[in-house]
Amino acid sequence: MKAAAPARFDPIPMELIDGKVVMMSPRPRLSHNRVVTRIAHIFEGYLEGKPCISYSDGADVYLDEKNHFIPDVMIVCNHDIIHEDAIYGAPDLVVEVLSPSTMNYDRGPKLEAYSRAGVREYWLVSPLARTVEVYLNHDGALAFDCVYEDVPDWELERMDADDRKNVHMDLKVSLYDDLIIPVRDIFYKM
Repeated sequence: MKAAAPARFDPIPMELIDGKVVMMSPRPRLSHNRVVTRIAHIFEGYLEGKPCISYSDGADVYLDEKNHFIPDVMIVCNHDIIHEDAIYGAPDLVVEVLSPSTMNYDRGPKLEAYSRAGVREYWLVSPLARTVEVYLNHDGALAFDCVYEDVPDWELERMDADDRKNVHMDLKVSLYDDLIIPVRDIFYKM
């Protein structure tokens, strides 16, 4: 019987945020993994045959010498920034799924770095709240656009018509005229 190969241990992934090394959590929650998988699946299916490409967890992005990130999901349309080892430049759309240990970076210095680099659309996804915050690039800066949420049917039924008008459950991806994602699909079977 042949001996099994020794286990290979990869180093804990890290990001460079404003020049500071930040260790990433080696084991995110299962809900985090599920949401990343759902979004990547939705993007991959939609982009089939289109020029833009989606990447999910594990793909490195080098925005500049002080900011090196590993976003959860992204869409890249500029093939010139795609290299065998990483993306060198600003993706068009970046998705960060919030974790307790990283959400302050995602909402603060990473949002600012993505904004400076020219990312066109930025999502902050909360598996616990079942929400997607969307930021769009206006005049060279990412600005808050809308929060989309997965509201249970029983709660919608309790709302009056005016309250229901303020609930956004279908996310329109700004990069495309015809990509509208029911937020419920992102959190499906969690």
